[in-house]
Amino acid sequence: MKLAQDRRSSRWDAHRQARRVQLTDAAIAAIREHGAGVGMEDVAAAAGTSKTVVYRHFADRAELYVAVCGRVAEALVAQVRRAMEAASGPRATAAAGIEAYLRLIEADPEVYRFVVHRPLLSGRDSGAVTADPVRDLVSHMGDHAATVLAAQLERTGGDVTAAAPWGHGVVGMVHAAADNWLARPSGMTREALAAHLTDLAWAGLSGMVPAPGDRTEEDA
Repeated sequence: MKLAQDRRSSRWDAHRQARRVQLTDAAIAAIREHGAGVGMEDVAAAAGTSKTVVYRHFADRAELYVAVCGRVAEALVAQVRRAMEAASGPRATAAAGIEAYLRLIEADPEVYRFVVHRPLLSGRDSGAVTADPVRDLVSHMGDHAATVLAAQLERTGGDVTAAAPWGHGVVGMVHAAADNWLARPSGMTREALAAHLTDLAWAGLSGMVPAPGDRTEEDA
């Protein structure tokens, strides 16, 4: 009897998890359609259900917000890291990561604003978010950037110990600049911003690469 109950419980756990994924997808679709200020009614409509059902799977708006943040972080980190790993040389690696990050948030600005500025949450809801998903995302991306940079520096004989601070520093710089760019557009294109940020990052990153490596690297 206990084994049968465990199996039923496991099936229901899988169903609830699948339903949470579906509702998170619906929330992201609603954000894209209605903007970062989307309401729970919009999320329920996008899912073809009611707010009651949404709250059955997410205790409150804060829990749904964290789920959306997790989905966005997963996609953003994967695509930025893939772009960096496909590049050759430390400068090209930094440039690829910066370009990929800017390209992704430019293509999905309302989802980015939803994650960064938390418009779904009231003051009470914000208190329910015990961690800071945005800070966690930036830190997570910094870890991945540092790992990729360390591999590039090891191949070129650079200072591998500097990869961690520079990986986190570059990600923090790009995050802050991108937030400002979306909030107060000045007519600068994504390509121009990416070039400026790459130049700024490389001014420091180049100090980790031996001079002979700089001269032989095509993108130095």
